[in-house]
Amino acid sequence: MQTAKKSLPALLLAATMVLTACGGETASQQAAAPPAPVVQTMTVRLTDVPNVIELSGRARAFAEAEIRPQVTGIISERLFKEGDTVKKGQALYQIDAAEYSAAVRSAEAALARAEATAAVARETAARFERLASINAVSQQEYDQAVASASQAEADIGIQKAALDRARIDLARTKISSPIEGRIGRSSFTQGALVTQNQTEPLARVLQTDPIYVDLTVSSARLLTWRQRIADGDIATTDQNTIPVDIILADGTPYPLPGDLEFSEVNVEESAGTVAVRVVVPNPENLILPGMFVRAKFVAGYYENVVTLPQSVVSRTPTGDATVMVVDREGIVQQRRITVEQNTDNTWTVLTGLSAGEQVATANLQTIREGMKVVPQPASEQTSAAQDTRGGSK
Repeated sequence: MQTAKKSLPALLLAATMVLTACGGETASQQAAAPPAPVVQTMTVRLTDVPNVIELSGRARAFAEAEIRPQVTGIISERLFKEGDTVKKGQALYQIDAAEYSAAVRSAEAALARAEATAAVARETAARFERLASINAVSQQEYDQAVASASQAEADIGIQKAALDRARIDLARTKISSPIEGRIGRSSFTQGALVTQNQTEPLARVLQTDPIYVDLTVSSARLLTWRQRIADGDIATTDQNTIPVDIILADGTPYPLPGDLEFSEVNVEESAGTVAVRVVVPNPENLILPGMFVRAKFVAGYYENVVTLPQSVVSRTPTGDATVMVVDREGIVQQRRITVEQNTDNTWTVLTGLSAGEQVATANLQTIREGMKVVPQPASEQTSAAQDTRGGSK
């Protein structure tokens, strides 16, 4: 009995030591459990966003004229400076006109001879008419005199036409610009032989103020624009055009707006695209033909939508857009959304989010769906950081 009594305290002591050890392990495990991570979030707010369409295209001359000779000859003089602005009708080249001046004088002489011959024929016909009235000449002789007079009159018309043609050829020895614009380099120099209506132009004159910007868009999208214009969703000017902002190749905004016109369109059947044109004022010739530019214009507004930074939106392997939403209990949910690209690095969310929800904007690579987090709005984090910096001073 005494042995049993002595062993009971020992058992109680051993049990106490075991319980103490177990309790210490549980506390240690609890102390080692990591706290819920803090995730920066933004609150979803509904707003109206302009539907900004951005298209790329190339500048084209408003008018272009290829200068070609209409007569054959030697260029005796070039009358312009390459790169200058020329007026409509301004002389550009002078072809040696000696041969054509001689042709004009020859035609003038031929006309004078035809007029003299016609005068004699008319007098003869008038005299034969009097003689025929007294039967002094036969009717056949009279008829022949009248026919000769008519033929002489016709010869006058032929010679007048020949003189006009010779004068036209003489005038064409001075090659003029048919439009106003800037002239490029000359392909022929003084002393070069040029031929009538040759294939290679002497130079090109481009009218660049205003200037065209040709854009390409799908035919389905164009039909949507026209429908939205008819419904009043897209604002137009009094001339039924849409104001367009132009962005140059280096990203610089062009200072003058253009007008998007839907009247001049060409449907490319193989690609299903439509070419539309923007007319842009270009008084300083800042935009040159062939230059790559971008065009932006507002095609209506998205109402009651959400805008998110592009960095917040992820893509699934199937291409669906998703965001990480933190609910009221701090649990992360992956939400599928429908987005439309907006300007710069912003996405317009059309469906999938409601006002007041919290969207995670940081630590997106470390959080997973179903994870417990502590949401902290960006404004609160900014204030805390500012307080910390202020206390350290």
